[in-house]
Amino acid sequence: MGAENMPILSRRTFVKQSALITASTLSIGRSSIGWPLDSEPNVKFPPAVRDRLAVASWPFRGFIEAPENGWARDPKLPGMDLKEFGAMVVKQFGLHNIEPLDSHFRSKDPAYFKEVRTATENAGARIINVAADIRTSYYDPDPAKRKNAIDTSRTWIENAAALGAPSVRLHIAGAEKIKPDLDRTVESLKRVADYAAAKNVVANLENDDNSTEDPFFIVAVLERVKNPFLHALPDFCNSMLTHNQEFNNRALRALFSHAYSIAHVKDSEIGDKGKLFTVDVAKCFEIARQSGFRGYFSMEWEGSGEPFAGTRKLIDLSLKHLG
Repeated sequence: MGAENMPILSRRTFVKQSALITASTLSIGRSSIGWPLDSEPNVKFPPAVRDRLAVASWPFRGFIEAPENGWARDPKLPGMDLKEFGAMVVKQFGLHNIEPLDSHFRSKDPAYFKEVRTATENAGARIINVAADIRTSYYDPDPAKRKNAIDTSRTWIENAAALGAPSVRLHIAGAEKIKPDLDRTVESLKRVADYAAAKNVVANLENDDNSTEDPFFIVAVLERVKNPFLHALPDFCNSMLTHNQEFNNRALRALFSHAYSIAHVKDSEIGDKGKLFTVDVAKCFEIARQSGFRGYFSMEWEGSGEPFAGTRKLIDLSLKHLG
């Protein structure tokens, strides 16, 4: 089976399935500690357009060797450890920023994180964001599960700092048979954001899952938390899976007004039932420019075909619309 024929199983589906397992095997982490709010983040974003582009590891899941990535690994493709990903991005795309997914790390041992960071930097690249899928819910009625979500978020904030990443993308997981609850989510993420400030790492919320991470729900959370270390991560196409271009435009305007460090670039996406959804890329970049966004644009190709050609297409589109 080649990369172009990989089974269509979205990360959202995988994360939802994993969340049910995680919830049933919940373990309680460190005790909750109050953290003082630090100063505002001050990430030095490069001015050159090409230097603001990054490549996410998610589109290359078929190649990546990691225990938590076994469901997506294609044995007919050459294997790759995440330590090699930065060098591959530099060689194949001429870019120097990468965005790894948490399940693509072969180990969560601090020594391995150090190896990944060293190998990446030796290749002339750097990690500009870590995408972490938090599998218990910030709004679960069970306080123990909310605590687990907070503790797991803190751990990935620490991991991002160890990897030299200025930011981390956190995931608002669902709770079984419970609609997203604004008050509980805000309460949880206030604690997460305070910890992010203490570690000088920006935490981002993405419009990834259209049921638990509705873009306007995210905006409501951000406006209630009001912490400069908690921001939005606008994804160009995710909202198209359940809405239309007009909704997507409104969603991106709302999200970019709260964005700081990173956005996800896509021109299309395959839904869980195999339907291809496309988005007006030019409009997405127009909205980003109008917002004054100065952060990174990470190529997260999810269309039809193989990821190398798809990523090159997204890079060309980004250079065209940002140049």
